[in-house]
Amino acid sequence: MFYNVLEFPELNPNRITLLQDILQDYSPDIFMVCELQSQEGADVILNVGLNSDGNSNYSAAPYFENQSGGGDLQQALFYRNDMFVLENTEIVTTPVRDINKYTLLLNTSSQDTNPIRIYAYVTHLKSSQGSANQQLRLSMVEAFVNDTQQLEDDAFVLFAGDFNIYTSTEPAYLEILDQTNSLAMADPIDTPGSWNNNEDFREVHTQSTRTSSSGFGGGAGGGLDDRFDFIMVSQNMMTNPNLLYKADSYKAYGNNGNCYNNNINDINCGGVYNQTIRDALYNMSDHLPVVMELETDQEIVILDIPQQMVVQPFSLKSTLVSDVLTVYSPQGDTQDDSFVVFNTLGQEILNFKTKANTTIIDVSQLAKGIYYLTNTSSNQTLKFLKTF
Repeated sequence: MFYNVLEFPELNPNRITLLQDILQDYSPDIFMVCELQSQEGADVILNVGLNSDGNSNYSAAPYFENQSGGGDLQQALFYRNDMFVLENTEIVTTPVRDINKYTLLLNTSSQDTNPIRIYAYVTHLKSSQGSANQQLRLSMVEAFVNDTQQLEDDAFVLFAGDFNIYTSTEPAYLEILDQTNSLAMADPIDTPGSWNNNEDFREVHTQSTRTSSSGFGGGAGGGLDDRFDFIMVSQNMMTNPNLLYKADSYKAYGNNGNCYNNNINDINCGGVYNQTIRDALYNMSDHLPVVMELETDQEIVILDIPQQMVVQPFSLKSTLVSDVLTVYSPQGDTQDDSFVVFNTLGQEILNFKTKANTTIIDVSQLAKGIYYLTNTSSNQTLKFLKTF
């Protein structure tokens, strides 16, 4: 599930009970969000929205403040820790706001010989119409595409977010689906056209859940008439049984297909999604979540005791670097720690110590190529690409 949670939690923190109802109704294994405002908001989603019955079945990826532009809205990912291991978190910077990248390893019986990794990128592309905003959305998508170039050719990739795209002819959408990219992507429901204010696409619209924003303190009105929210998949996930998109499982959650330009909870919008869940969606956000299912031919091992999340103590501002490598600690650890950089042959290239929350290392002398940064105390290893 991906969900724009609308300026959470500051707009109205009491909405967590609504989110709790939505999450309990669908029970996602992976939950991705945008418009999260703070670590506090992430904690509330985890501890109340997901682990509401006192269990600890869900964990959260580390929360990072936005490193791109001046906005305070951020993305986040939550996951079932009896099904996945979070291997890595990274930030892809853009001219507008971060794209957050998460590497999840599926717990399978063949994990050692045939690991199933999911690279989940979560984004919030620039909003509003006009050529300037279209260009900013394109530049953000190009940052995503460039980052996927360092992945293996058969990598399983999700690209989820509030794309703010109005039509399938927009450059950003075309760039995502450009089959000449090193890692080709697909739109699972493949519904090209002009989605904005077009009743022909009423079943896939995700915004706005309200005809008027009056009384909510934020968000957009106008009724359900835009397809802004997406989960895109790498092309191989449409055919590879190791990790396969389940046909017809992609939905605009809460949209019964009969609510064009209306409130999502209008009594005339009944159907599979009942009045109770549509009331919760109406009051929670001006967006609907999007959901889909994946299946695998590998045996999934559900752990009897949920794993506790291992917080990655260090991360990189970007995994694509030219002159400087920026290493920082999301936990605010100010103690020195040692790092070593290796090349692909396992040769030590340089070593250094962190001095505070953020350390900037000169890598301008390194040749183009892939390198590995290892924390000598935790043995955490991150990969980065020296571009030129």
